[in-house]
Order: sequence, then structure tokens, then C-alpha cells
Amino acid sequence: MSMSVGPGAGGGEELCDINTTPLIDVMLVLLIMLILTLPIMTHAVKLDMPNANNPPPPDARPEVIDLEVDFDGTIVWNGTVVPSLQTLENYFRTEADKTPQPEIHLRPDRRVKYDYVAKVLAAAQHNRMQKIGFVNVGLFAQ
Repeated sequence: MSMSVGPGAGGGEELCDINTTPLIDVMLVLLIMLILTLPIMTHAVKLDMPNANNPPPPDARPEVIDLEVDFDGTIVWNGTVVPSLQTLENYFRTEADKTPQPEIHLRPDRRVKYDYVAKVLAAAQHNRMQKIGFVNVGLFAQ
């Protein structure tokens, strides 16, 4: 298929030109998009970053209380056997008033009855202890 140009249609010359109208349209659309998005890209967001001269935060790690419950229900507070549940509640009362409040790491024996562990947790909750966690729970899996 060929196009003939000029008065003499039988000259055999072909005209091969690229239609540049769509190319110009695309370029104009891209130029308009650039003009519209340029103010957005230059808009600064104000962030309050910390100064490099600030001292590092103090090492405010709370005290850790190791609380163990043996298989027979014996309660051990940081290596010391607690004689009764009332004594344990007194310990909790004194520790709850400290700032920051100490963390309780509870280590129940895997053979202990749940009743003993539930009593310890209830005593801790009753005396406003907030940071209680179970440790070494991987030993329970069999």
C-alpha cells in the first residue's frame, strides 16, 4: 500500500512521515502532570527530630523478681522460700509502691497444680502488680 503525492499520481514516489500529533499530545500531558506535581514534591514536612547533643536515656530497667512455684506448691521469692500466701501478699504490697514497678518473672514447675499458680497470680493482681510474665514456658512442651 503506498501513497501518491503530487499532481502526477503515477510518479511512484512514496511519502513516509511519522504522525507527530499523538507524540505532542503525550508530551503536553506529561508536562502538565509535572507542573501539577512539582509544588507537592517541594512541600516540606516539619519533623521534630532529636538533637545529636541529647544524652542517652538513663538505663531505667526495672527490678526483676524471680518467683518460682514448685511442684508441691512451694513459692520461692528470689531464692527465698515464702512461708505463706499472706507473706507473699505483703511482698507484693511493698513492691507495688516502687517506681518503676518491678517485673515478676513467674516460673511454675510443669508438674504444679494450676490452683497454686492461680493463687499467686490472683495475689499479684489483688496487690496492683502490673508487670507479670511467665518465663521458661518452653519446658512445658512435650
